[in-house]
Amino acid sequence: HVQLVESGGGSVQSSGSLRLSCVASEVSSSTNCMAWFRQIPGKEREGVAAIDSDGQITYADSVKARFTISRDNAKNTLYLHMNNLKPEDTAMYFCAADEIGCDYWPLHEYNYWGQGTQVTVS
Repeated sequence: HVQLVESGGGSVQSSGSLRLSCVASEVSSSTNCMAWFRQIPGKEREGVAAIDSDGQITYADSVKARFTISRDNAKNTLYLHMNNLKPEDTAMYFCAADEIGCDYWPLHEYNYWGQGTQVTVS
């Protein structure tokens, strides 16, 4: 059972930057695909970005050219570098992991989820 712990959220002004981190309890086939999602209360969860074990990356159109997803398997860590943040980026951000999730991102039901980290842009 993979455990995921996010950190790095906070409050920032428009055009500011944040870096989110997600530490996984293991690197295995269960973490072939790792992704970031976000959700605003009362709205559907939105896929932000995903990266597979080969480094293939997919972004939501709303964050392209502003956000960068990366992973460091030696540190069991997934990152999301967020630049030029906008108020509409305000949400709870969740890390997710799955063996095959990247093949069906963002609609796949990922097996493992973190508890989330809040990002607020004003």
